[in-house]
Formats: sequence, structure tokens, C-alpha cells
Amino acid sequence: MNQDPNRIVRLVPLWAGGIAGTLLMLNRVLTPELTDSQARSDAVGVILTAVLILTGLLWQQVQPRQPDSITLEGEAGFELSPNLPEQLQTELAWASHLLLTNTVTRSIVVYYQGKVLLRRGILAPKAEVTPGVILDRVLTKQKAIYLVDTKVYPGRIEFDYLPANTQGIICQPLGSQGVMILGANTPRSYTKQDEVWIEGIADKLANSLDLAFSVPKIID
Repeated sequence: MNQDPNRIVRLVPLWAGGIAGTLLMLNRVLTPELTDSQARSDAVGVILTAVLILTGLLWQQVQPRQPDSITLEGEAGFELSPNLPEQLQTELAWASHLLLTNTVTRSIVVYYQGKVLLRRGILAPKAEVTPGVILDRVLTKQKAIYLVDTKVYPGRIEFDYLPANTQGIICQPLGSQGVMILGANTPRSYTKQDEVWIEGIADKLANSLDLAFSVPKIID
């Protein structure tokens, strides 16, 4: 599991306040005769110590921990349809590599014109894609759907071609004929910037797929 990267930072005010308070107390106990200036300094120190401790306590609540990632169930693999043009195979391989290495994506499935063209990352035993309600809606509306935490979505059962414990899913349309399905190992992990970037890659793939699969018009 991933540890919270800000955990130590959030503890700094608590530790600093605790140490400062302890030193103030020791200084007061060990001082045989208290002067007016020292009393004023101690008062300021107590206030600063209280502020540090309060800040640390607030940071524990205001700054939420990032959800922990898990290990997806499945085997790592890379399956690419051999019937695709070489240039399209290269582009699909390039796009999937970028997504796997630059986002929280751990599984990728490219589904186009009723066929699975690519599976990469952590793969589930089932390779066939049977569109359900969510995928049909993406194809019809041509708008992405992001399941931020699959545990709270009953419709997740249609994604049986992804690892069973996939935590988050993005269904990104590839024009009107296909969908790119991305599975993550952490819930609520895709940022808005990730979504915009994924959409841009999908638009580029959709254009290439449309050119590769379009039927040439016969001119009389």
C-alpha cells in the first residue's frame, strides 16, 4: 500500500509544539527567580506553542489522506490484435504505454467496432467485452464516464474483463464506434488534468482508428 506522502509534514507542528511546551516548562521549573521579562516571554511562548499544536490537530482533519492503492488481481500482459495495420499497432502501443506510465492506470482495454483491439497491463482471465448499460451509454452519448470508486457502483459487474478488484474505471469514447476502458488500483485517483489528457489521447486514437477502419468510397 502507498503511504501518505504528507504524513510527516502534518506531524511537524504537533512535534514542534510539544517540544516547545516541554522546554518552556523545564525552563520555568529550573529558574530560581522569575523576572517580569521572562514571564512575558513565557506567555508568548505558551501562545505560540498552543498555535502550533492546534495547527497540527487541524491538519490531521483538514488534509485528508490519499486512498491506499492495492495490487490488482491478474497477470501482467500485452495483447494486441495482429490484424491491425502496423502503424495503428504502433500508435496503440504508444498510447497505452503513456497511460500506464504517467497515470494511475493499471489495466487498459480498447474496444472498437465490436472487437477488442488491445489489452495491456494487469489482465483479467476474461478477454471478451460484452457492453453493458454503462458502455452502451458511453457509445450513445459519446461522453466519458468515470466510476471514481467501483465499490459504490452496482454497474461495475459489467466490467468482468477487468481485474475483479479494480478500484476506479474510466470509460472514454473513441468516436461513436469504440471505447477505451481504463482501470486503476486506487479509488478517486484520476485528477481533472488526467481526465483531460486521457480525452486528448482518445481523440487522437479515434481519428487513427476511423481512418484505418473506414470503407473507401467507390467513385463512379
